[in-house]
Amino acid sequence: MSDLVPGVLELLVCPACRAQLTWAYEASELVCTGADCGLAYPVRGGIPILVIDEARAPHGN
Repeated sequence: MSDLVPGVLELLVCPACRAQLTWAYEASELVCTGADCGLAYPVRGGIPILVIDEARAPHGN
């Protein structure tokens, strides 16, 4: 993900709620910033997998 053209992350949104995503480097995933969502989408081989069924639910849910 760090290889992405600057500004691309700002274009990506959560497929579930359309909130902004943030990059969680150590977990290698994109995390939804939506207060009621918080899904974490994996990044495999530098490719974000923005599929709701592939997302990890936030801790505690």
